[in-house]
Amino acid sequence: MRQFLAFVIKEFYHVFRDPKSMLMLFGMPIMLILLFGFALSNEIKNSKIVICDFAHDPASQRIIDKIEASKNFEIKKFLYNPRQIEQAFKEGNVKLVIVIPNHFNDDLLHLNKAQIQVIADASDPNTANTLTNYVTNIVMDYQQEITPSNDLPQKINTEIRMIYNPELKGTTNFVPGVMALVLLLVCVLMTSVSIVKEKEKGTMEVLLVSPMHPLMVVISKAVPYLFLSIVNLSVILLLSIFLLKMPINGSIGLLFFESSLLILTALSLGLLISNGAQSQQQAMLISLMGMLIPVLLFTGFMFPLENMPLPLQIIANVVPSKWYYIIVKSIMIKGLGLSAIWKETLILLGMTVFLLSVSINKFKIRLG
Repeated sequence: MRQFLAFVIKEFYHVFRDPKSMLMLFGMPIMLILLFGFALSNEIKNSKIVICDFAHDPASQRIIDKIEASKNFEIKKFLYNPRQIEQAFKEGNVKLVIVIPNHFNDDLLHLNKAQIQVIADASDPNTANTLTNYVTNIVMDYQQEITPSNDLPQKINTEIRMIYNPELKGTTNFVPGVMALVLLLVCVLMTSVSIVKEKEKGTMEVLLVSPMHPLMVVISKAVPYLFLSIVNLSVILLLSIFLLKMPINGSIGLLFFESSLLILTALSLGLLISNGAQSQQQAMLISLMGMLIPVLLFTGFMFPLENMPLPLQIIANVVPSKWYYIIVKSIMIKGLGLSAIWKETLILLGMTVFLLSVSINKFKIRLG
């Protein structure tokens, strides 16, 4: 029994002396609890909305005050021209537009009924449904508030209009997210083992003494995966169009260009991992564990980014799939062109140049 206890104590010493084991035992549970309990939530908060108040009367102002007081909404701006509504959605940040028509208060007083129009961006159907329900509840709350003061009940009808995805198909949110997930993970994973595989097999020395410049060695590792990933993208799009009935309302050429840019970003990141890894197993572990969780959490198709604390929203900006997800939804669902997504395109281009430069810099021309 004493020998058994001695072995148990020895194992405790092994665990306590290994920082990685301690991190896995205590760090990961704490991190997951904080993420899923505090940072990640299906409740939608601080969604940017636009209000078109054509009435400018006490009733419309009271409803606007209630919306402003809600933690679910953040009023981005007020519009006074209905032609500006479409442009507000094209800018990409607005989830909802609330239109209060002329004579709203007069209709309530004299006709005992009035109407409010709610226009939602249904490219994410779950978010659109949730936000319209929030607005409907606020309007109903105001309706109950004014009813006791009148002999006749006053009714406010909420007309809901879903744009970009009136049928509320889940594929409009699912397909762009899966495209970002698959392309990024597969490209990073495949290229992350390319250089370290040569080191393990002992063939890297042959490559380094060849007449080819080390820069060309690095780039040659990425080119095959670039073409294979474009084929993979074509298969994904064909399945999405013919099997899942996913529309492509924008330019297919622009979609392939933006997807190729994400592929280049992922390949550059994979080469960087491959340069620093000591073995194929280590490279694969870094690629899977280091990319899977950030892509799932910070792309925006599983958890709304605006719900997260500010530090996590800042971290999300360095995840390439976040920008690609915005680009794909803008092209496929909204039918927008380069003029609407040039900022996201420049960010992906900057990431590609930075990662590729660091990869080439870190590439060792001498094996030690």
